[in-house]
Amino acid sequence: MSNSPAEFTIQRPVFERSGAVRWVVSHATQHWGIIIMLLIGAFGNAALAAVVPLLVGDAFNAMLKPVADTSVLLPLALLIGGTQILRGVLQLGRNFGAELLGQRLEREIRDEMYISLLGKSMTFHSLQPVGDTMARATNDVREVNLMFSPGINLVIGSFFFIIMPILAAPRYHPALLVTPVAFAIVYFLALVRYLKTLEPISDEVRASFGEMNSHLSESLDGVETVKGAAQENAEVEKFIVNAARVRDAFIRQGDTEARFIAFLLYGIAIAAGLTHALILFRMGLLNTGQVIGYFGLLRMLDFPTFTSTWAYTQVSMGLSSARRILELMNRENNLDQNTAGDAGAMRGEIEFRNVGFGYPDGSTVLENVSFRVKPGRTVAIVGQTGAGKTSLVKLVNRTYDVSNGKILVDGVDVRDWNLAALRSQISMIEQDIFLFSRSISDNIAFGRPGATRAQVEAAAQAAQAHEFIETFDQGYDTVIGERGVTLSGGQRQRLALARAFLTDPRVLILDDSTSAIDSATEDKIQRAISAAAQGRTTLLITHRLSQIRWADLIIVIRKGKVAAMGNHEELMKTSEAYARIFRE
Repeated sequence: MSNSPAEFTIQRPVFERSGAVRWVVSHATQHWGIIIMLLIGAFGNAALAAVVPLLVGDAFNAMLKPVADTSVLLPLALLIGGTQILRGVLQLGRNFGAELLGQRLEREIRDEMYISLLGKSMTFHSLQPVGDTMARATNDVREVNLMFSPGINLVIGSFFFIIMPILAAPRYHPALLVTPVAFAIVYFLALVRYLKTLEPISDEVRASFGEMNSHLSESLDGVETVKGAAQENAEVEKFIVNAARVRDAFIRQGDTEARFIAFLLYGIAIAAGLTHALILFRMGLLNTGQVIGYFGLLRMLDFPTFTSTWAYTQVSMGLSSARRILELMNRENNLDQNTAGDAGAMRGEIEFRNVGFGYPDGSTVLENVSFRVKPGRTVAIVGQTGAGKTSLVKLVNRTYDVSNGKILVDGVDVRDWNLAALRSQISMIEQDIFLFSRSISDNIAFGRPGATRAQVEAAAQAAQAHEFIETFDQGYDTVIGERGVTLSGGQRQRLALARAFLTDPRVLILDDSTSAIDSATEDKIQRAISAAAQGRTTLLITHRLSQIRWADLIIVIRKGKVAAMGNHEELMKTSEAYARIFRE
């Protein structure tokens, strides 16, 4: 497993992540019983397939005797029938084992990837396109399943079909080894070259599909913006370009498959092998039945020939997908869960000491920010758009981590807190409210799943949400659309407030969370927030003067730096930056 730290961890089996092949193998070897069943089934299937031409050759010899010996035909027929019934059972075991292994690995990899994604920092999620992530989590994981069934299933089966003529040919004459051995050597050399050629093409197929999916996801997520700007045709053109790239990659893959020389090798092997056998027959070293049996053994090479054109492609696609999944999971995390960190009850004292913060692209957001907030105080953070206010409050619960300096909560560096304990006692309500496509009750109780209906309703009443919830036919059991699209902005924000009230945090962060609330409701919400702020530290980002006035401390942020601090009256007199905010 990767050594990079994760902000969220669940105990799971450790898998090798140093390379795609090792990672897939480390998953597969968790299921040795299934692998053994697959191998036994594949070997038995091939061995019993080789029995048929041998017995058919014996039958020809019996019939070609001066006096035909028909007495052996019935036993031979029964033996062939019996072996093929057993072969069918073994083939079923091979196919079942491969399918079972593929399905289990798909489930395990989905679990591993989902846990890994939950453990990524917000820096990662801010930069990683959602559509590409979904392509890797769905199609790429599915490709790993298909790599085993039918991919590796047929690869293993075809390998034993190549081996059987080599093992059985000396039964007739040692010289007959030449054709199957030569075929195997040239076949595997050609296969290595084929797979090397196919690898970058498979990577391009999967990458182009991920890019197409990213664009589709963005277009659908922003469909309101697309329609509002009448840019449907432009978006369609972009999608057509991405779809054409996927098509071209598949065409290159098909062209490479068509150039694989397996069919040519098979034809040469059949011709050369039969010619060799006939020469030995003319020399009196083989009889008719042996020539027929040997030719039947060579015919077994058609299975690896026909399957190679797409079975190995499936393996190549699976490995390409595994590389994409592994690259995503191995990408560096910046946050550590710190399970051994401080997990005590929080009082709510917050101190910034010379804090600086910047994003991975090199842009600086905050510089040398220092201030201290006593427990239970309310702090309003104001500033022009882009000043760094939201980034500042997201450092408190380690949504992002400081680039330099320290943030202390109750005198303890936030990096020394147990991450779960830190975040469970801090509740943040942002302007862009995210609600799940679940019932209203489940959305309110999201941070506290065990909450009773009475507790949920009490939180909703405190957030002034109970009244509008009761207007729905199913009340608190009403299922809302994804992101709460069936609700107004003010309703979404009141549900978010109710969610925060229910968790009873020691630190409450409100990031312009009442911007979508009408003035008639604002006074009620204001009283609710004021009541909620009692006894807990509150960080308030807002442009509403009515909310700023009652703050114990106002911090003015300008271009990533603290421009001024104080109460409203003081700052109106002493801070031009603060006064400019209200004049504008």
